[in-house]
Amino acid sequence: MKRNIYRFFTVVAAAILLTTGFIDSEAHARAGGGRSMGSRGTRSYSTPASPYSQPQASPQARPYAQSPYQQQPAGGGFLRSMAGGLVGGMLGGMLFRSLGFAGAGGMGGGGIGLFEIILIAGIGYLIFRMVKKRRAEATSPSLYAQGGLQQDYALPQQGFPQPAQAGPADVASGLSYIRQMDPSFEENRFNDGVMDMFFKIQGGWMNRDLTPVAGILTDEMRRTMQADVDRLLQEKRVNRLENIAVRSVEIAEAWQETGQDFITALIYANLLDYTTDDATGQVVAGSRTEPVKFEEYWTFTRPVGNNPWRLSAIEQK
Repeated sequence: MKRNIYRFFTVVAAAILLTTGFIDSEAHARAGGGRSMGSRGTRSYSTPASPYSQPQASPQARPYAQSPYQQQPAGGGFLRSMAGGLVGGMLGGMLFRSLGFAGAGGMGGGGIGLFEIILIAGIGYLIFRMVKKRRAEATSPSLYAQGGLQQDYALPQQGFPQPAQAGPADVASGLSYIRQMDPSFEENRFNDGVMDMFFKIQGGWMNRDLTPVAGILTDEMRRTMQADVDRLLQEKRVNRLENIAVRSVEIAEAWQETGQDFITALIYANLLDYTTDDATGQVVAGSRTEPVKFEEYWTFTRPVGNNPWRLSAIEQK
């Protein structure tokens, strides 16, 4: 009886770990890996405020042209579904054998068989990949952790006060200070520029070459994103982004500090986001057919005055 209970919990643990592995492989990437990263100055440890008018998908939305890059032959979605079904069937069969509903375990007999040994080896590999990934994120120069901003971090030692959540008056006040040093600043023109930079950065990310967009990234953002690009090159994978449509761009925060302008914009967009293998062209993550809708805060900074903006942080909403 104890032996069956032990094997039961072993199978359940294997199922959980394998499920985690499949979920992780399906994570959407896009520029920045779909995670929070970068620096927002003294506001790095606070969540960006929501704009005073929420973005809506409406007939007035301005979809942008499809990415000029061609799609690869289909087939990844079916293979992933088939693999999931096979794994589920094998785990179910192992569970029933472990509980004594079948006459033999493994390749014959009552002990741990060849299938269980292969499964344990697979679990060990998944654990290794997960630990390696977490360690890489922990050593990243980013101020943010995978999956979102951690709210319980201590503030930097400089002693800056925790900024209050911005509202319409705070945004207007912040923009007025920016205009004092740059009378030519216009909100609509800034939003158009954000969309242009958004497309350029996504293009550089998909091409696995950030050289053309180096001038619109801060040094920290370029180092962080280059590490992700190097990982894609090492794994011989490419993150494909197609049918990109930016639905809206709204300024959420605007402020100045230490001689720098900062503006955080909420970008609401959708696109096809999937990763393919260089050798086979098969989809290994994401979907060719299911669009991804997302909202991200992109923070831009520059020296005060009429100077070029650079992306300094991305945070998930």
